[in-house]
Amino acid sequence: MSVEAAMRIFEASKRFPNEEVYSLTDQIRRSSRSVAAILAEGWRRRKYEKAFVNKLNESEGEAAETQVWLEFAVKCEYLERKIGIELHKSYDKIIGKLVTMGNNPKPWILKTKTE
Repeated sequence: MSVEAAMRIFEASKRFPNEEVYSLTDQIRRSSRSVAAILAEGWRRRKYEKAFVNKLNESEGEAAETQVWLEFAVKCEYLERKIGIELHKSYDKIIGKLVTMGNNPKPWILKTKTE
């Protein structure tokens, strides 16, 4: 879900103006990719509940940052409003899932051999 959303942003951002290459384009690509990358890192740390929840929170923060960049892209008319809304809703769903997992991480935590 987060990889697909990041890829949609990547494709859409190819049409952003050149003057945004080192600003909005770079920021929105980085934050959208970070959602998936940080989640993957957290997933591998599931035997440590606090580390896992921390990565979920970091990923949630990157998703929220991505939503802000989407708003800028729409307001600057670099991104069609309809696409911006669709992507924003995708990140609402991603954030919802991350919050749910963070609030109840036990089902996701790996049990060690001593447990």
